Parts: sequence; C-alpha cells; structure tokens
Amino acid sequence: MQILIIGTGYVGLVTGACFAEMGHHVTCLDIDEAKIKALQEGVIPIFEPGLEELVKRNSTAGRLSFTTKYSSPGEVCFLAVPTPESADGSANLSYLKTAVEQLASVMTGPSILVNKSTVPVGTAAQVTRWVADCLERRGVSFSYDVVSNPEFLKEGDAISDFMKPDRIIIGTDNEHSAELMRELYAPFNLNHERIIWMDALSAEMTKYAANAMLATRISFMNELSALCEKLGADITEVRKGIGSDRRIGSNFLYPGCGYGGSCFPKDIKALKQTAKSQGLSLSILEAVDAVNQEQKKLLFKKIKAYFGELKGKTIALWGLSFKPGTDDMREATSLVLIEELSKAGAHLRLFDPVSMDKAKKLIEQPVVWCQDELEASKGADAIVLVTEWKQFRFIDFAEVKKQMNHLAFFDGRNQYNPETMRADGFYYYSIGRR
Repeated sequence: MQILIIGTGYVGLVTGACFAEMGHHVTCLDIDEAKIKALQEGVIPIFEPGLEELVKRNSTAGRLSFTTKYSSPGEVCFLAVPTPESADGSANLSYLKTAVEQLASVMTGPSILVNKSTVPVGTAAQVTRWVADCLERRGVSFSYDVVSNPEFLKEGDAISDFMKPDRIIIGTDNEHSAELMRELYAPFNLNHERIIWMDALSAEMTKYAANAMLATRISFMNELSALCEKLGADITEVRKGIGSDRRIGSNFLYPGCGYGGSCFPKDIKALKQTAKSQGLSLSILEAVDAVNQEQKKLLFKKIKAYFGELKGKTIALWGLSFKPGTDDMREATSLVLIEELSKAGAHLRLFDPVSMDKAKKLIEQPVVWCQDELEASKGADAIVLVTEWKQFRFIDFAEVKKQMNHLAFFDGRNQYNPETMRADGFYYYSIGRR
C-alpha cells in the first residue's frame, strides 16, 4: 500500500518506519528541509532504540523515502504533526490546519486522512471541514474520509509498542475506511485481533483519557509518598501491596520526582481546557497537574533542607532527560532542579548518556558538562539521580566516593537500596521511604 505521512517527528517517523518494515511503501513529508536532508542521509533527529536501524534498512530497500514537497496523498495519508500547548493550555491546531490545507490543495482523487496527532475531541470533524472548504475553493470534488487513529507509543520503547500493540484504536463510521485500515494493520493482528472500533469522537477522547489515567496514578503515588515519609511508612512496600491487587496492577505506581515529556503535561492541560470550554471542571486532573508541579520541586527542597546554605556547594546531576531511553528534554524535572539550584548559588556538574546535546540548547545557567557519571561526581557535595538510566544501576560507589567532597546522595527515582547506600557511608535520601 502507498502511504504518505506528514510530519517526521517522534510519532511520524516511528509510524513510517514500522509500516515500511511491514512491506508498505511509505513517504514521510516534512517542511523542515534540514531535517529531511539529514533523514535522506541516514541521520535520525531523535534518540529512540532501534529506530535508526529500521529507517536505514527500509530506506535502502526503497520502501521508505523522505520529501518536503506535497503531492496527492493517494490511498491513505497519516497526519502526525505537532499540536503544542497554547498560552491557555489548549492544543494549538495551527500546524495541523496548515498541513491539511496544503494537502487538500494538491489532492487529485479520493483519499483517506488518518489523524495520528493528539488532538481535542471533535478535530476529525474540523479536519473534514478544512478539506471541504479547500476543495470548494478549488472548484473540485473528491470523496474523502477522516479517520481518528491515536498513537500509544512510549518513548524509549516505541518500536515494540507499534509492532506489538496492546490495542489499535480506530475511529470511523465509514465502511470503506474501516476496510482499508483493517488491511493496513493486518500484519499487527496475526496473533489476535487488536483493533478496537469506535466513532472518531470516542477515539480522540480515548487518547486523552489514557494519558490522564496514567498521570493520575503517578501523581497519586507521589502525593502518597509524602505522607509515607511523615508517618515512617515505605512507599515501595505500599506499591507492592496495592500493585498485587488485580483491580489495580503495578504499572505507573512508581513514585519519583515528577513526570514530564511531550504527552502527559500537555495532554492534561488540553483536556482541562476542553472541559472548561464545555462549562465543566475536571477537579481530579487539576489536582494531578498541581501535584506534579510541586513534585518537580521536591528534590530541591530536600537538598535545601539538608545543606541549609547552598551557595558554593557543588551538586552533580545524573540524568537530564525526562525519562530513560530517550533524549527528550520537554518538561524534564532536571530543568526545574537546575534553575532552582542555580538561583541558590550552587555549582552544577551535569551528565546524561544521550540528551546532552539537546540539554545544552535549553540550559542557559553556567554548568559543567561531564563525560560520565564519575566525572560529574568530582568534587561534589551531593549527587542527585534525576533520570534512572540503566547504566546507573550498578555503580562502583567506592570510586564515586573518592571523587566526592561530601557524601550526600538524593535518589529521585528510588533506584538504590537505602540500607546499602547508608552502609556505604552515604547520607542517602529518596522519595517516600524511611
């Protein structure tokens, strides 16, 4: 099948590469000429395990190509453009509208437009109107349909999520579109049927509801961790206790120093704004967002409480990206911590395995960029684990201690055993544990 994908960001590039891997012929379009040139040369703009190999293999095989020029979409076109946060918290659909209008201006026959972007409920109908208006201005008429097919990709595990999905949500009432989408996703349904059919409005809502639920679980555990600290309970044991309940499950019950990334913060705000436009208030999500904003300040508060005066202290940060497995710095807790520590007069030494280049473009404060975790520890009064990269799991702490000036350790992800760390001589602090 011939597939056009508009947008070569995280969702568009993963979608294109995975469809090409299944034998489809995919063209990825983006107006960013530098990005397209880099992709044509095999340079991947994001870090995602397995993606570079997938792109290169299918490009070499002739199934995956990249362009900046709009042309008639043919059988099916996926819309995977950014929908960033507007000033009022709502989703900004300007990129989507521009892409749809440019596409409609070159349509030469029937087509199906599939929306992969995360968009407010009702956007499929809006896209339908944009196409109709453009075709009317051109004085032409083609049959077309707009399908909602939201993505559920975890950064750091996106290839696996696409190839072996929990579910494939498809929102359409059109029988022809449904048949084409069934054919398109057939290779991903060989073991069992993963497609869940619904109307477009419900599909759009499902995307927001999923992210809102996951964010709620995280904020709930983070809020509960504060109470555990006060009472002397251990949030890790509590997590095991409630996670073993089949009605609850153990996923996304890990407390930490706040969630970030391109999805949860933006989608929570967009869903709240959608509710507001309908005269409703989502008080649970208001609390989820508020808890997360405070949680991002928690590590600074712990460091401040420990040292009192931070001016002149040297603090090492291990990990900068919002989560392991990605170089994504959007809404990362590290950015909040760096700003607060810098204002307090601390000297900062930073290291992340993959996100250093992106971090350097965002961090304006004077810091020392280090080549590894050991170099970051040199002369440090405290180490702060912000992102739980796997390479931090088994550290030679004997060597780390030799580098440090003072042995304070703040574990923002509860990665280490408190008793072991204290037995090794560290003044160790974590989240929600004694």
